[in-house]
Amino acid sequence: MRTVRALAAAALAGAALLGPVAPAALADSPSPSPSSGEDSRSTAGPTEAGTTFRTAARFLPGQQATAQAATGDYLYWVFPADTGQRPTVDATVTLPDSALRHGSATWRVDVYDGLRRRQPCMYGTQSRAAAKETATVRLTCVLRPVRASADAWSDDPLPGSYYVRLTAAALPDEDLGQPFTARLGVGTVDKGGAYATDGALAAPLVPGAKTADLAEADEEAGRPSAVEAAAPEDGWSSGWWSDRWLWTAAGGILAALAGIGGYVLTRGGGRPSRVPPAA
Repeated sequence: MRTVRALAAAALAGAALLGPVAPAALADSPSPSPSSGEDSRSTAGPTEAGTTFRTAARFLPGQQATAQAATGDYLYWVFPADTGQRPTVDATVTLPDSALRHGSATWRVDVYDGLRRRQPCMYGTQSRAAAKETATVRLTCVLRPVRASADAWSDDPLPGSYYVRLTAAALPDEDLGQPFTARLGVGTVDKGGAYATDGALAAPLVPGAKTADLAEADEEAGRPSAVEAAAPEDGWSSGWWSDRWLWTAAGGILAALAGIGGYVLTRGGGRPSRVPPAA
């Protein structure tokens, strides 16, 4: 009976440890994107887009960015993505009236990180051909989870600014210059410790980021740094903490309890009472 009670206590202790950890680690609900039913509750984003990386319009995940432009223009936006997040870019293009168009067109959305490296999409429709009668085109790009650090040879996504470029990749020459409307939003999923790494960047990859000495000088002078200006609403993460630490600690405790339980099961009852002491 003592053995059964010991094992039951170990199981209850393990359940108590993993109980508060599992919901946080398994949560996989993205923040509201413009395509969800919560448009009215999201904060309005910029109503114009940039035409280059340097003039990209900034917005935050959960906001809706809109712009009106002429077919053939390149539109640029920029948003922050932090460690452990998996961004999903969702773009909707409202095309000109079909009577004004001369044929089909192909629209494309691309995403670049803070080093202006093009980031591949895990899945989604990054490029779509629209027939002449099509009224709207929807494009999506699900990026890889952002890592705290990466090897020099790797192109893993890192925390910092992410640029979105929207344009018509192919269309009849007669349709160049026709007006269209674009709506863009980004939702994020917190992947947590599943994609955590041991290292961390000295600073997120954002435009205008400076060395530590210059950043300290700006702070002493009361000037906001580029890293602070480009930060998400809750600020940048420290880069070293994740729920992986909780899983590691819980696993160590469960391993210790399993060792104790195994010892209790195999130690036996000691010397039988019928055996003389001198035997």
